[in-house]
Amino acid sequence: MTCVLFRHPSSLEHDMGPHPEQPARITAIERELEACDWAGFTPRESPAATDAQLRAVHPAAHVERIRALAEAGGGPIDGDTRLSRGSWDAARHAAGGAVAMVDALLSGAATRGAAVHRPPGHHCETAVPMGFCLLNNVAVAARHARDAHGVGRVLVLDWDVHHGNGTEEIFAGTDQVLFCSLHEHPLYPGTGRPADRGHGPGAGFTLNLPLPAGSGDPEWTGLVERVVLPVARAYDPGLLLVSAGYDAHRDDPLASCLVTDEGFATMAGSVHRLADELGVPLGLVLEGGYDVAALARSLRRTLETWSGPVPPAPAVVPTPILEAAEGWIERHPPLRP
Repeated sequence: MTCVLFRHPSSLEHDMGPHPEQPARITAIERELEACDWAGFTPRESPAATDAQLRAVHPAAHVERIRALAEAGGGPIDGDTRLSRGSWDAARHAAGGAVAMVDALLSGAATRGAAVHRPPGHHCETAVPMGFCLLNNVAVAARHARDAHGVGRVLVLDWDVHHGNGTEEIFAGTDQVLFCSLHEHPLYPGTGRPADRGHGPGAGFTLNLPLPAGSGDPEWTGLVERVVLPVARAYDPGLLLVSAGYDAHRDDPLASCLVTDEGFATMAGSVHRLADELGVPLGLVLEGGYDVAALARSLRRTLETWSGPVPPAPAVVPTPILEAAEGWIERHPPLRP
């Protein structure tokens, strides 16, 4: 595997004050990865996204709102989300790093990639920043795969514990992106019902897999292996992207799931095997994770898995959640554009 990781020091300059989405997240990640020689990935400095790349997803008024508020010194977006003077630079490098990762993957320069920045992005809708998110980094990357590289189908798997409402809203009307989300429910932002499956040309190309509080490795890994992978095979994407939040970890303070470091490594192994089977590149865009030690360890395990040999399929423990999800898929079979 040829593996690249995009990062940028501006991630440390986005400052929301005393807040779980803090610069220490990046500091902990980089300390952990430096200790293991970047887990087999080659670090690169991220470029800033261009206005054209951002406006392929977000209207000009949204981009200018974020830019202007940061340049004025910052201020609140909502009760959870604030900007500082450094936030615009951090946000455009977070999106730009995801774009650069896609360029590396689809040019053949790399087979596995990671874009490790803050702020995260998956809650940001087309024109609504929210939930710590200013620009939707994975959406900008997926759209760039289509616009710059002609990829007709992209799969976005979101395993952040919070539903990726922004990514769903952006792509709900298209079959060019299959959005699959595992998330605790009920939990912020309150979206992500199984019945929400997209609309118009995108009907059937959104797959929401909510899990109750207390769900751990058997439930999360089983859904990825036995539900997401078969749906992905039917869709046959040209690129796999993971919105990788690590806040389903049992140590995370913002949710109530019980995934372990090993559980994240198992999910990473499943998508690593899927990418190998389909012969397509695989990239990660960092989302949440607010216990900084658990975040750093779990991301390290993900990257070490991706830079290593493809693992065999894991043993799957039958659970009521898995059985219900498999029944849902039988009643609503996966589609292909």
